[in-house]
Amino acid sequence: MKALLISALIILASGCNAVKNQDSAQKESTPETYANTITAEELKTHLYQFADDKMEGRMTGTDGQKMAAEYLRNFYMDEEIQAPVEKNNYYQPIPAEYFTRAQNPLPSENVVAFIKGSEKPDEIIVLSAHYDHVGMENGEIYNGADDDGSGTVSMLEIAQAFQTAVKNGQGPKRSILFLHVTGEEIGLYGSRYYTENPIFPLENTVANLNTDMIGRIAPEKKENPNYIYLIGSDKLSQGLHDLSERVAEQYSDLELDYTFNDENDPNRFYYRSDHYNFAKNNIPIIFYFNGVHEDYHKPTDTPDKIEYELMEKRAKLIFHTAWEIANQEERITADKL
Repeated sequence: MKALLISALIILASGCNAVKNQDSAQKESTPETYANTITAEELKTHLYQFADDKMEGRMTGTDGQKMAAEYLRNFYMDEEIQAPVEKNNYYQPIPAEYFTRAQNPLPSENVVAFIKGSEKPDEIIVLSAHYDHVGMENGEIYNGADDDGSGTVSMLEIAQAFQTAVKNGQGPKRSILFLHVTGEEIGLYGSRYYTENPIFPLENTVANLNTDMIGRIAPEKKENPNYIYLIGSDKLSQGLHDLSERVAEQYSDLELDYTFNDENDPNRFYYRSDHYNFAKNNIPIIFYFNGVHEDYHKPTDTPDKIEYELMEKRAKLIFHTAWEIANQEERITADKL
């Protein structure tokens, strides 16, 4: 009897220690703990596969684009990040006839994955990046490493960081939808299709953080490469802009450059990537961008030219911003309408 009692006490003590160790791990983990799982090495590994010649430039509807979609789906399945509606169904199909500006339209699909919020699951933050590119021309492959392989693989690393937090019992309070859109290069079709056929009601969408080209240094920034262009953060929401500034000051040494946020900017970048389909539905957005460079929309946009350490810093900034939006008590709103 005495031996049984001693054994029981040992088991109880072991269980208590396990709980204490788990609680200790949670207390020691901060947003930076999870952000630090985003590494230049992993970004590089992903991008060399995602922007490989075998993807044939990822033109919307082609075999190469389908292969890219499969790569994204397999990543989320391996990481045990769920599909948003039906188990293992990570695709939002788009019929060929939707692509009205395409010369030979083919059916395509957005790729979607979902982390459910622990406290406010009906409030959704959408992180987006387009995974299509311009395909091939005259036998040359346009790999699209920066455009937008960089944003795509950064989103994979950001998703992995959030999932690490989930597994540690510190998942986001609000839900996060990881939206990889197709058809951007031929007219922002994938994001438009999502906003016209949302998986979750648009009124429940708190904000959209869109990442399109964050792996290079623009020629005008060669002397000051530690930067990221931000577009649109203050267009609809002062609250989002202020949060973005606060997060950058606390967690990053990147310069937030608002050059292209100017209403009179002749490039009109605010209207040229997938965030715009959310903005026109009065959803606050931030567009993260490195600017154009000499390899933009050329076969020379290849993975060997990416600044991986800088890309890591940019992806970490986006993660921290999403983390704060997901976890702060007050919901971000379009407070400038």
